[in-house]
This record gives sequence, C-alpha cells and structure tokens, in this order.
Amino acid sequence: MLSQKLAFIGSGAMGEAMIAGLLRGGLAEPQSLLASDTRRERVDELAQRYGVRPFTDNHAAVSGADVVVLSVKPQRLTEVLHDLKSAIPPQALALSIVAGATIEKIGKGLAHKAVVRSMPNTPAQIGEGITVWMPSAAVDAAQKETVRVLLGAFGEEMMVDDETYLDMATALSGTGPAYAFMFMEAMIDAGVHMGFPRHISERLVVQTLRGAVDYYEMVNKQSGVHVAALRNQVTSPGGTSAEALYYLEKAGFRTAVSRAIWAAYQRSLELGREKPVHIPEKDTGET
Repeated sequence: MLSQKLAFIGSGAMGEAMIAGLLRGGLAEPQSLLASDTRRERVDELAQRYGVRPFTDNHAAVSGADVVVLSVKPQRLTEVLHDLKSAIPPQALALSIVAGATIEKIGKGLAHKAVVRSMPNTPAQIGEGITVWMPSAAVDAAQKETVRVLLGAFGEEMMVDDETYLDMATALSGTGPAYAFMFMEAMIDAGVHMGFPRHISERLVVQTLRGAVDYYEMVNKQSGVHVAALRNQVTSPGGTSAEALYYLEKAGFRTAVSRAIWAAYQRSLELGREKPVHIPEKDTGET
C-alpha cells in the first residue's frame, strides 16, 4: 500500500480512473487521496463515491502532498501550471497524464524538477490499460517505484528513456481505443445492414474481437508467431476472408490507419508546442 498523500489536479474520467484503481487494488486509503477540480459538485461526487478528500483550491490540495497528479485537459494545462508554480513541495513528485505536455514544459511551468510524464489510455478505467511513462533526471529510485505501483493500478506500465516515445504512445495506445471502437462500430453496422438485429451483431463482433486478441496473445506467447501469420491461417485461397481482405486493401485500409495514427502523433507534438507540425497531404494514389 502506498503511504504517500496523492493530490489529483483535475478530477475527470482519467483522474477518477486512477482513484478507483488505487482503491480497488487496496493500494491507498481514501483519506490519502485528494481530488481537486473547478466544479464543487464534481469533487463532492467523488468524495461521496470513494471517500476521497474534495478540494476546489489547487494550492490547498497540493500542500503537503507527496505526489501531485496533473490530470487536466491539455487546453487548461498552462493555466494550471501558472497557478501552481513553486507551490508543490520540493520533495514531492509531479506526475502528468496530459497529452503532449513535455517534461520540460511541466518542469518549467511548475518550477519543479522531479517530473514524470505518462500516457495512459481509457481501458485504465477497468484496470486493463497500458501506460507509457518517462521520469526526469531528478526522479529518484523510490519515486520511480511509487510511479510503477500507481500506474500499475491502471493495468500494464512501461518506462521508456526517450521522450519522443510518449508522443508516439499518445497516437498509438493513448488514442488507440478510439480506432478500435470505430472499427467495432463499422462491423456492427455491417451486420445490421446484412439483416442481423443490432444486439446480435454487437454480440458477434465484441466476442470475435475479444477472442481474436486473446488467441493471438496465447499463440504469440507460446511460439512468437507474428500477427500476419495468424491472418494468413484464416485466409483460404478463393475464400470469404480472401475476398474481404482484398476489398480492405483496395480501399486503402492500411494506409488510412497509418495516416490516422501519424496525424494523431503530429497533433500530440502540436499540443506540446515543441516541434513543427506537418500533416501529410491526402494520398492521391500516385507514385
């Protein structure tokens, strides 16, 4: 169990997911979790639901905190950093889950050296997420272990030593659930178009995708097989899978996915305002 006092600055969906995960895993006591938000009704709701301590004053929330979690919207970060500049206790750790915000920006904005930048995703809300994170040079071994335990409440965690990986993770795993949901929606609608009742189409699609992922993980763990090999196994010559995959390739499915992820990556850089942004032009099909 974490003995530290954790202050959450921003108590939206991801902030609540962290609180719920810590309590669900028995990793923190409710009274050691401080939730701060601009809306009194929101923090009162969290206090009633989880027993955490509610705040609408960020300064009061971070006073005496061991870990300060920045979980605000990217558009509000500059304002929050300005408000909390020099307010975080010197021995405390600042942990950001804000998309695009660099370690340098957070450190300078807070006038604080011990900073961890991280990127979780929405399955963290049920303990099935994955979070990529990187510490600044001032983060000590004990603080790194605290981060591992804290982010482990989300699901899996992965520390990296190259900050550009955080922007890449934002585009791939952070935004990834949105791609999966859109693909699911398209499959479900196709089932309805063929004539299935929607509830049957939903059940077929959800279990198919869940089973496909579980099957891949099992086989890959046993033999290290590449995902393409599994696709080949279910693609019989002249069969239904071959026909469907032909049309996906003809429609530029791979290119569309790749360009979407690239665009998300560029947007992450833009949010951080650290690098120039270039969105690839629309593919004309010419070579």
